[in-house]
Amino acid sequence: MARISVVVPVYDVAEFLPCCLDSILASGDPDLEVIAIDDASPDAAGQILADRAAADPRLRVIRLAGNHGQGHARNLGLAAATGDYVWFVDGDDALTEGALAAVGGVLAAVKPDVLLVDWETWHGLPGRTVPNPGRSLLKMAPPQGCTLAAEPGLINLTMTAWSKLYRRDFLRALGVSFSAGIHEDIAVTCAALLSADLIGAVDQVCYRYRRRPGSAMTTMSRQHLAVFDAYRQVFELLARRDAAGQPVSDSVRAAIFERAIWHYTSVLETTGPGIGRFGLPGLVPRPDRRAFFRRMHQDFVRYRPAAYRHPPGPRGAKLRLVERDAYFAYSVLEPLNQARVAIRRLTPGA
Repeated sequence: MARISVVVPVYDVAEFLPCCLDSILASGDPDLEVIAIDDASPDAAGQILADRAAADPRLRVIRLAGNHGQGHARNLGLAAATGDYVWFVDGDDALTEGALAAVGGVLAAVKPDVLLVDWETWHGLPGRTVPNPGRSLLKMAPPQGCTLAAEPGLINLTMTAWSKLYRRDFLRALGVSFSAGIHEDIAVTCAALLSADLIGAVDQVCYRYRRRPGSAMTTMSRQHLAVFDAYRQVFELLARRDAAGQPVSDSVRAAIFERAIWHYTSVLETTGPGIGRFGLPGLVPRPDRRAFFRRMHQDFVRYRPAAYRHPPGPRGAKLRLVERDAYFAYSVLEPLNQARVAIRRLTPGA
């Protein structure tokens, strides 16, 4: 059985940390390694970690004198890990019951470089969970595993580090680190999927992502412009592969390109007049939205591969507006489209 190291970055999550640790340490596996990085958390998280580490030797705590961000904490955890596989779990999230046993069985049978897991969004109340919208994509990976070249559509899964387990030596050898700031896991995720000789999947829900007010990914901020730098690193990786005589296929290149542009639109998605998917006021501050859209257009023109063709339907129509830098039309139509999608989700049988 593969040994798993769970890396938990911790900053200002004392309210949720006991639940997170309980969900991990509930496993009776004596070989489990849990590495918590106390990123100079200003709340009671440090004491919670100290108490838990004293009671369970499987938990090791690394305390930092200053706050350096989640990406830095993950890099430190990876460097300290000794397991065969590494799973990055955020301190305000949780594993589901039986998750470690489920992933352990697949790791032992398939031995992938990257293992994809199913997940759900958790609103913190009993029964308040929403299925992973990309769960059908997990079925693309056959039981024996595959490569991204065989299934380019896997690039459309969430770019989060927590939705995957990585073979430790494989991840270290990539030479790609988690970035500072938010959207820090995009470059690592893309590099891992591109380089993996074998990608496996677990269709059992193994992870609960807690969506909560105040987290970086639900807060309006100019920090969301970091998504452009994250994908710049991805496109530079493709260029380095070309230069090294290891180019990716046209289908993979087109899939990565479309994933990047679509990710940009998802960051901008909740910026309509109060008609976001979750009723949020938006992630990109209003004064920055036109410039954000212009950056989307510029990346579309700069990185579009020769083999790319627009998809059919509303998705293709939306991407054509980005291609044409048609911000006014996009800003008018996007809230209407969001309302249509929301109504369809609320209509039984729709």
